[in-house]
Amino acid sequence: MNKAELTQRIKSQAEILGFYGCGIAKAERLDEEAEKLELWLSKGLQGGMHYMENHFEKRVDPRQLVPGAKSVISLMYNYFPEDDSPSNKTPKLARYAYGRDYHKVVKKKLKNFMQWINDEIGEIDGRCFVDSAPVMEREWAKRGGLGWLGKNTLLLSKQKGSYFFLAEIISDLELEYDHPIRDHCGTCTKCIDACPTDAISENGYILDASKCISYLTIELKTAIPEEFKDQMEGWMFGCDICQEVCPWNRFSTPHKEEDFLPSEDLINMEAWENISEEVFHTLFKGSPVKRTKYTGLKRNIDFITE
Repeated sequence: MNKAELTQRIKSQAEILGFYGCGIAKAERLDEEAEKLELWLSKGLQGGMHYMENHFEKRVDPRQLVPGAKSVISLMYNYFPEDDSPSNKTPKLARYAYGRDYHKVVKKKLKNFMQWINDEIGEIDGRCFVDSAPVMEREWAKRGGLGWLGKNTLLLSKQKGSYFFLAEIISDLELEYDHPIRDHCGTCTKCIDACPTDAISENGYILDASKCISYLTIELKTAIPEEFKDQMEGWMFGCDICQEVCPWNRFSTPHKEEDFLPSEDLINMEAWENISEEVFHTLFKGSPVKRTKYTGLKRNIDFITE
């Protein structure tokens, strides 16, 4: 089987497994991106996410994660909901967190993908990743032609918007590589203008994570600074504002993943201010919301409702 045939089989199987897109890039050091990351870190724009400073070379060179790697296969997995009521009433929940933890859902599919490769193509040296290792996933998806990095710093697709998870298989497979596409943000500044905390730089493409509502409600482990008191716009976990206003998300279509559906209890939940720890654990069993713990979610709810 030549590289073209092998590449086509990989992409066809990705579609069969339910992935939204598949792009392939050459495994090499991200020299230009490394310089940008170093500058971003030096300015402290990562806030309290000190883990971003760790394993720098692994973060910018996939061959440090998988010795002998030749290809980075980037995959998209849709999470855009048909019913987005939990994001439309205060306290609000980011759309990616309605159902089961995406790490578990997508990782299972990746393992099935790896097993298929080993069974159908042959044994490979490779590893799969879902936001769980120092991998610059948006940069690899960009190099694989799946989209461009928008002014809100998210990967954007003309056909599919931005409501999708990214995952990677880094392996020693020799494949045909895709090519990056051009930026289609143009003169649009909707995400910059809409961000209530001014987390996106004036000209876009740079995010001050320490001001981002997603950071403040998930990553920040201390009290939310009072300066953000009237700027949270009702978000208790994560934030979708820059995606909601992005014109390219008019092309988003509802996902077909049952594990991502919100439960009836979540849809009908009303008395958030009085949520107990018991209700929290029941409501968010197996959910990414568990990451913030009960105390963190209660902190967020109190901050936006008091």
